[in-house]
Amino acid sequence: MSLYIGNVKIEGNLFLGPMAGVTDLPFRILCKEKGADLVFTEMVSAKGILYNSKNTESLLAIAEMERPAAVQLFGSDPDIIADMAKRIEERNFDILDINMGCPVPKVVKNKEGSALMLNPPLIGEIVRKVSRAINKPVTIKIRAGFTSDCINAVEVAKIAEENGAAAVTVHARTREQYYRGKADWEIIRQVKEAVSIPVVGSGDVFTPEDAKGMLKQTNCDAIMIARGARGNPWIFEQIKSYLATGTYSPKPHFEEIRDTILRHAKLSIENKGEYTGIREMRKHVSWYTAGYPQSAKLRNQVNEIESLQDLQQLLTNYL
Repeated sequence: MSLYIGNVKIEGNLFLGPMAGVTDLPFRILCKEKGADLVFTEMVSAKGILYNSKNTESLLAIAEMERPAAVQLFGSDPDIIADMAKRIEERNFDILDINMGCPVPKVVKNKEGSALMLNPPLIGEIVRKVSRAINKPVTIKIRAGFTSDCINAVEVAKIAEENGAAAVTVHARTREQYYRGKADWEIIRQVKEAVSIPVVGSGDVFTPEDAKGMLKQTNCDAIMIARGARGNPWIFEQIKSYLATGTYSPKPHFEEIRDTILRHAKLSIENKGEYTGIREMRKHVSWYTAGYPQSAKLRNQVNEIESLQDLQQLLTNYL
């Protein structure tokens, strides 16, 4: 199946969600190769672009092989977000997403991320100004609400649609929940019934069975997988197989895990240099190897690696 977000055609309905410190260019490439139909950058500060932050440039880098791809911006000033969207419009991305769901305290304290759920009129103004400033589709990612007493995803989605949003992603937890407890997929269903733009469901998709369950319960147009893809880019091809045939291959043998880790590491080193690339791989190795025999010992040892050669030796010893 395919769907349109604005004028952008996406050949499938499985999206890799934005995760700070995780969905960098190397990881997005691996997920794209394993079946992700749309990938999102880590969230990028609109003010970071405004002030030419040195970290921002690498966050905005997108390889041609990743496309279609979305850049996710965060901020709370409609004029700054719109101006920065215009500034980066000619870059190599297809969709501009605005983060209205991040629960991290320092983001919320600045009235950004999920704090925006407390101010639906401001959400409307942000979407209106950004969608008028650029020609690329503008989407938003929201939560069910800010607290259990303020579940307003339907209201926010309607406001976003009225002001020019081309799609809305709903993470079916409140900000109050962070990532705890169970995602309430019923919220996604309610949003899907309330708007005519595509609705992307997010929250608690860790297996192909979860993906099928979300589609059945909510009738959403696409599924966003975030934490479920950490250490498991294979989840995309597993879900596709399960939806098409009712079966899927189990997680690969460790030899394939090893080869994927090394490929990921090489991409990371090409992208960031060995010092940073290898250190950032430590958490990925922990995710890739979770659940395998003796993996706890391996995870302890991986925190001491400092080079690609160290990593190769560690994985060889483990095998």
